[in-house]
Amino acid sequence: MPSDKVSRIVDTRVKDPGAIAAAAARRVRATSPFGEHGKAMIIAADHPARGANAVGSDPSAMADRFALLERMCVALERPGVTGVLATADILEDLLLLGVLDGKSVFGSMNRAGLAGSVFEIDDRFTGYDAQTIATMGFDGGKMLTRIALDDPATPSVLENTARTVDELNGRQLIAMVEPFLSTWQDGKIRNDLSPDAVIKSITIASGLGRRTAYTWLKLPVVDDMERVLASSTLPALLLGGEVKDADAAFASWGKALKLPTAQGLTIGRSLLYPADGDVAGAVDRAVSLL
Repeated sequence: MPSDKVSRIVDTRVKDPGAIAAAAARRVRATSPFGEHGKAMIIAADHPARGANAVGSDPSAMADRFALLERMCVALERPGVTGVLATADILEDLLLLGVLDGKSVFGSMNRAGLAGSVFEIDDRFTGYDAQTIATMGFDGGKMLTRIALDDPATPSVLENTARTVDELNGRQLIAMVEPFLSTWQDGKIRNDLSPDAVIKSITIASGLGRRTAYTWLKLPVVDDMERVLASSTLPALLLGGEVKDADAAFASWGKALKLPTAQGLTIGRSLLYPADGDVAGAVDRAVSLL
């Protein structure tokens, strides 16, 4: 990112922190979470707050904030991109850069389940809350909800997620729930991406909270997606994860997007850090699937 933009962000944070709220207040909000193609295309960048900075063989790729912001600016400027998902530190930088006009904005809410920690499943809410999302004029909040049947912290995870689903639904804001059925293996949390496990996670997540009118799901693309997405009527956004075979990933996303509950894509690393380094090209390719 050019040094003048970096200096502008830092100077504003030091000398005029109130400018962030002012930028949020004057931001032109999106009229819909969907683009002209009828689907959502959301760029995700909430990984660093959970200590998950790795991309491919580089363990700290996302830790370079200036590079990350530059890549996000490129992605958000591409035609067909409808929104962004991130934590407060990143969204506030993007507000100061003036690149969120006309975009739907989703705040990442629970980031305490640090990658590789012994408490990873205990994913407490350390980011946005529903009130702040409403105050900032954003469109909703996202919750990572990993369900480990062998970990006693799981009931608290479900309870906290349900409470936040209620708080967002009560404000008519989108509650984006990202569920996984997870297990501890060799001291690490692993998400079970078999169709039956994803289906079970969906049915559990769909029932959280006393209202679901504004609840959406954020789901991985796995085998047998027709059966997987038939397990709920809640709108679903498809996540990318870390992609090793780009052609296979794009093909699977395109196929899944044809299913009735699939409402778009929420993708981060695979578009922001493509193997060939062409962020604009990767984003355009993803938009073409919509």
